[in-house]
Amino acid sequence: MQINIFPTLFVGQNRVNLKEVDSTSNFLKARLSNSEPLPEGTVIMAERQFAGRGQQEAVWHAEPGKNLTFSLYLKPSFLHPAQQFYLNMAISLAVSDTLESWIPGQVKIKWPNDIYAGEQKLGGMLIENTLSGMAIRASVIGIGLNINQEIFPESLSNRPVSLKNILHKDVDLLHLLGHLCSFIEKRYLQLRSADYEGLHVAYESRLLGLGSERQYRQNGEDFAGIILGVNEEGRLKVLTSGKEVVFGFKEIIFLTTHS
Repeated sequence: MQINIFPTLFVGQNRVNLKEVDSTSNFLKARLSNSEPLPEGTVIMAERQFAGRGQQEAVWHAEPGKNLTFSLYLKPSFLHPAQQFYLNMAISLAVSDTLESWIPGQVKIKWPNDIYAGEQKLGGMLIENTLSGMAIRASVIGIGLNINQEIFPESLSNRPVSLKNILHKDVDLLHLLGHLCSFIEKRYLQLRSADYEGLHVAYESRLLGLGSERQYRQNGEDFAGIILGVNEEGRLKVLTSGKEVVFGFKEIIFLTTHS
């Protein structure tokens, strides 16, 4: 355990550094299941995750020691389960806020929570909520960002990119983490103050494909559509063939635009 000097009230003030682990989120969930008293804002970091996960059990490919891979513990008990997508908005915005400091004007959120620079994936997150009655008892937020890795497996279809690929220089991981914890805390406090509209507007403004016609796929059929935004449940609103259609997670595939 390490006490940080990050300029935050609680996010990242308690940090556990690991050399290697199957996944930081699994490690954190195991600690919580053993009823270990962890302060809100605890960060579990690892130089190497050999079973890091993304959405729908996708495997995260990260070169050891080159990227930012960590999990964060939050207790958003003030949120009703029906409002949990607002937590996704807050964290997605915080990550994009942070990366905007390094590459201004390039960062977009690919719905629901992948982070892109142009048409290339910079990172993503997986939020796992534990519900208790009509509240969210605990949230384990796994975040993976491509920072100093320069080469990625050619088999990856999402054309990953790193900050080093863009900036052509190394980025200090701890410095970046400090900024990220600060932005997460800011957006989380905005969420806790019930500024749902502010989060919603900001999130929609960062959406990849917002307001422009792009190609999508549903059930093997390709179609053209324009992203209009998201509803309160986090479902994607798309204008296609003159009508608004709403899609849930994994019901629609973004087809890569080569530019």
